Order: sequence, then structure tokens, then C-alpha cells
Amino acid sequence: MIQHVYERVRKAALVTQVVVATDDERIYTAVEEFGGTAVMTSRDHQSGTDRIAEAIMLLEAKAPGLVCDPVVNVQGDEPLIMPAMVDDVVRLMEDGRTAIGTLVKRIDAAAEVDDPNVVKAVFDEEGFALYFSRAPIPYHRDLFGAEGWKDRASALAMYKHIGIYAYRRKVLAALSALPPSKLEMKEKLEQLRALEKGLKIKIKETSYETIGVDTPLDVERVERCLSLYS
Repeated sequence: MIQHVYERVRKAALVTQVVVATDDERIYTAVEEFGGTAVMTSRDHQSGTDRIAEAIMLLEAKAPGLVCDPVVNVQGDEPLIMPAMVDDVVRLMEDGRTAIGTLVKRIDAAAEVDDPNVVKAVFDEEGFALYFSRAPIPYHRDLFGAEGWKDRASALAMYKHIGIYAYRRKVLAALSALPPSKLEMKEKLEQLRALEKGLKIKIKETSYETIGVDTPLDVERVERCLSLYS
């Protein structure tokens, strides 16, 4: 799975280097065996943001003069990630107000509305995030609970967050130096640390579907999708 993600990210037009950051020797060895680049990080990190920040520090220390900016964080359990999605978050950084770039996809399945594992996002007219939550947001007071509302899920204009980020180098360093925020700890969503500090997260809608691999059932779903692609 790691190799599949690695090779898909490497196909992105705006990526110059792909590195796997891990605290697991098995993953590190697997990456080296398929010819990839990996870096070992601490086991103590509470979020992907913190792990990526350490990885960048280690990479830059090994190569004087190297400056990783912007930095893209792709989850290693997202084998359906598309190269175009990586390029999309990098392009979000062209807006000078953007501290972090990320993606969302419109929710079409009613089951995802109530699923706390599907993170929802709301954003303003310019595409900057207002909030992320595991709860259904925005809450459609006049529709939720009404008969047949689940048959109209796609009409609710709700969006789920796709866990890929682009960071400015200085923002990544600053966030990793901060303790987890109150909302971050409650929702277990690292992006809330940035919002609580007033940093702007710019969002782009994507039409691509992704499946994070958390269970054996997810593996089966991903394998079916990959067989269709091939």
C-alpha cells in the first residue's frame, strides 16, 4: 500500500521529492526495498503535522541549502490518491493568504453524513475553512429527521474533508511547536489547531473519491476500485 501511494504521488507534476516519514522499521525497510526514500521519526508524535515537521527538519539537516517549501502531507493509507489532487493543493498556495491548502468532496451518500469517521468541512465564499467536525455540519434543521431526507443526501451541499495538506514551511514549523489545541483534542482533528490560531486554510473541491484503509473491509473496497482502474 505504501508503495502504491508513493508512486502515485511521485507522478504529480508539481512534486520534486517524495519521502515517507515513519516511526516503524518495517515501513522504513519496505520503502527502501522498493527503491523509495524514507526517514525515521519519533514515536511520540500526536499528529501527522508533527511527524512531517520533524521529517523536514531531518531532511534539511542532511542537505545544507535544501528548503522544503511548500510541503505536502499525504496519508500513507490513501492508495486511491490521484496525482492531480497533490497538484491541486500545491496550487492553493499561490494565494498569499493561504497558510494551509486542503481538499473536500461533496457528500453523496447519506451514510457519510452521520459517520464520525467522515470529517465534514464548512468554508466561506472565498474557499477558506470555517470549521471541521466529525458531526454533521452544517446542520440542516428543517431537513434532518424529516421523512426521506436520506434520499436527498446529495442535495444537502455538505462536504467531507480529504486528508491531504499543503503547508508553508514556516507554518508547519510553528504548528509543530504548539501543544494540541482544545478543539483539536475534542474532535481529534489536527487542522483545528491551525484554525484556533487564526491561520487560513484554503479549500478546493475535488471530484475524486478516496478511501482511507483502516479496516480489512476497506482493503477489499480499495482492491475493487484498483481493479476497475486497471
